[in-house]
Amino acid sequence: MSKGLLYVEYTILALCLAVMAIITFANVLSRFIFNFSFAFTQEVTVNLFVILTFVGASIGIYKSAHLGFDLIYDRLNKVSRTIVSIAIGVLIVFFFGVLAYHGLGIVMSQMDRQQITPALGWPQWVFTLGLPIGCALCIIRTIESTLKSVRRSKDEGVNSL
Repeated sequence: MSKGLLYVEYTILALCLAVMAIITFANVLSRFIFNFSFAFTQEVTVNLFVILTFVGASIGIYKSAHLGFDLIYDRLNKVSRTIVSIAIGVLIVFFFGVLAYHGLGIVMSQMDRQQITPALGWPQWVFTLGLPIGCALCIIRTIESTLKSVRRSKDEGVNSL
């Protein structure tokens, strides 16, 4: 599942970045050549950037690319490392769970009010759905990362005997 999900995440990143680059470049050209600006480009770019941020954070969790402070963690014994890894994983899952919950609340509110985007006239919830989906990806990756960290702590304890 992990490699398949990684492929989906990279595909989402590539598509978002490509669309953002194309419409932004087209808008710059249209302003320069025709002195005319497309109104929808900022709307789409900002919303795609939110999706890009959360999916990128998810990949960062998967690759352990986020900054960390390991000085204290490295000095802990096997049991303490396991406890700290689980505690950190639970806190991160809780954070993204709360964010996803409130994100879904916003999506439901936008659906109930039939809120549309100003420039394109699309349903706003289509763009806002990126928040809970991105949080769900981060939750999945955090659980994977926590399990990997716990296994690593157990393996280090076995190898040091």
